[in-house]
Amino acid sequence: MNLTTLLEQYGKLYLTALFTTWTLTAISFSAAFVIGILITVMRISPVGPLRAAGEIFVQIFRNISGAALLILLVYALPYLNLLFSYYTCVIIATSLIPAAFCSEYLMSGINTIDAGQIEAARALGMSFFQIIRNIVIPQALRSSVLPLTNLLVSTMLTTALASQVPVNPRELTGLVSHINTHAVGGVLAFFVSAFLYSATAVVIGRIGSLIDRKVRILR
Repeated sequence: MNLTTLLEQYGKLYLTALFTTWTLTAISFSAAFVIGILITVMRISPVGPLRAAGEIFVQIFRNISGAALLILLVYALPYLNLLFSYYTCVIIATSLIPAAFCSEYLMSGINTIDAGQIEAARALGMSFFQIIRNIVIPQALRSSVLPLTNLLVSTMLTTALASQVPVNPRELTGLVSHINTHAVGGVLAFFVSAFLYSATAVVIGRIGSLIDRKVRILR
């Protein structure tokens, strides 16, 4: 099968798969971002058990493979009477792992904040959550734009885990498996998906660089 024939037969499915990949990426990254911020707040909290829980979360999900986590969600949780759809399992797997890395990137951003700012805020009578909301998180985010951009690209690639379970509509990697099961797409089928992944990553990287230049903290 040549490229023209491949696109004629599966062009619409590729567009659907690309949209599915984008949707999975947007949902997973948004969830990972929110969870990552919460975990980061826990890790710098003055409450010891919260700090410990945050560190445990990061150590677990930073060091587990996406495939292993998906297997646990799909095949192990039903034994505990916890049954989720395949789509939900993919979202959970592709959110928890990036959330751990998001927290790590934010911690690196926090380490760039001058301790004098925190001391000044305390001297003004600001509470812990006021300091976090008004000083720590905003500056940490501004210092972590490029790492978070890379995390977004990584999250997009991680959505390929959906190819391991019967998710419908299929994402880009799952579509390649479908094509090569029903026809002889060969390397070309992989090439088209790889091109769409790469094009999306380039756009994300470009946007991330523009945002970084606008919000970067000059020291």
